[in-house]
Amino acid sequence: MAGNNHTAVAEFVLQVISENPRLQGVLTAVFLLLYLMAFAGNSLILMAICLNPVLQTPMYFFLTNLAILDIVCTSTVLPKLLENLVGENGTISYGGCMTQLFFLTWIIGAELLLLTVMAYDRYVAICQPLHYHSQMSKYLCALLAGSVWAISGVDASVHTGLMVQLTFCSPNQIHHIVCEIPTLLLLACSSTKLNNIMVVIADIFFGVVNSLFTMVSYTFIIASILRIRSAEGKRRAFSTCSSHLLVVGMYYSTVIYTYILPGFGSSVENGKVVSILYTAVSPTLNPLIYTLRNKDVKVALRRVFPTFGK
Repeated sequence: MAGNNHTAVAEFVLQVISENPRLQGVLTAVFLLLYLMAFAGNSLILMAICLNPVLQTPMYFFLTNLAILDIVCTSTVLPKLLENLVGENGTISYGGCMTQLFFLTWIIGAELLLLTVMAYDRYVAICQPLHYHSQMSKYLCALLAGSVWAISGVDASVHTGLMVQLTFCSPNQIHHIVCEIPTLLLLACSSTKLNNIMVVIADIFFGVVNSLFTMVSYTFIIASILRIRSAEGKRRAFSTCSSHLLVVGMYYSTVIYTYILPGFGSSVENGKVVSILYTAVSPTLNPLIYTLRNKDVKVALRRVFPTFGK
């Protein structure tokens, strides 16, 4: 049937969020609004930073990478989700499922790595301000950003490559709204031992190791802020990293729930809600968090769009 792909099924059936026609209509409007807001918000961030020389700094360079990741993330998930809400069968082709799996895995890994890099950037800026420009050179920033994309890309390629080697038999019902590693492995009727080993390795590297680096960075940052004598100095120092810390907490909590807790019996229904949080809600909120809490970005947006914020 699709022997070249080592699968007994040609398509998968994604689970619908709700079978209530009225609720489906409401959800369609909500997800369409989220997609448009995420796309527009992150595009505005990109325009503001790229068109304003004042924002050509390491922090905003990494923020442009985050905006690109958020645009790709929502574009990977929400168009298909909207199609399934409007349509009736909710199917996704085998190739489409593997493509979605690859890009989603790539983006999630890249965002976790990028948040760690951004934490290091804030550490250097607050704890070693006199050496900031020398340490966070353009070359190092480009190297760090390139490594983020490359390492996560290799990880996504490995997981997708191992996934296409599996045999999937009927039933082809995915108990999720997107094609993700944990739910797809449940449908395989061949050995998933190697897949599970690589998932554990990825969880340790992207989840545990990165979170430890981020925690260490913020431990030094908080200690440095507490040593500042003036209240105004503490407020300014904290404001430079509070937005990033808020995004880190929100993103890590949702990704950990999806990729680590399934082994401990977490709810499938809750897993769908959490997936929506980091694939739709988080990319929508990120531009708002960085814009509303960042004076420089608001000023830059007013230069591009004079009516912004009035």
